[in-house]
Amino acid sequence: MRQAYVRFGAALFVVMGVSIGHAADAPSPSPPFVVPVAADGVQRATVTLDSYSYTPNHLIVEAGKPVELTLTSVTTVTPHNFVLKEPAAGLAVDETVWGGKTVTVKFTPAQTGTFTFYCDKRLWPMPSHRDKGMEGKLEVK
Repeated sequence: MRQAYVRFGAALFVVMGVSIGHAADAPSPSPPFVVPVAADGVQRATVTLDSYSYTPNHLIVEAGKPVELTLTSVTTVTPHNFVLKEPAAGLAVDETVWGGKTVTVKFTPAQTGTFTFYCDKRLWPMPSHRDKGMEGKLEVK
């Protein structure tokens, strides 16, 4: 039994070491993506959630028009989330996306401005995914 604990501890150390190694790799920003308005008036885009990044991580949308984001996690185990909390602007999203899964979120931004979305998941006692650079911008025009 003790040998199993030692193996588990060694595996955990390796996983934590890999996580710490990723922390030094700041995600590179993607160019701003202007979300197109479909014929039905809905602004639709797909956002990929990966290890400590969103792609695209800068979305431009129009105020007063509904937005539908398809969030796809390409990680295999680690859950991520998409948090966008600006209630005065009509933005109140907090959706978890499990590894390998896809979720759709819908909202209608009520006012213009630039708002931050992020992932607040964390493996205690490690820094949160946001602390490791997993955040982006929603620019509402």
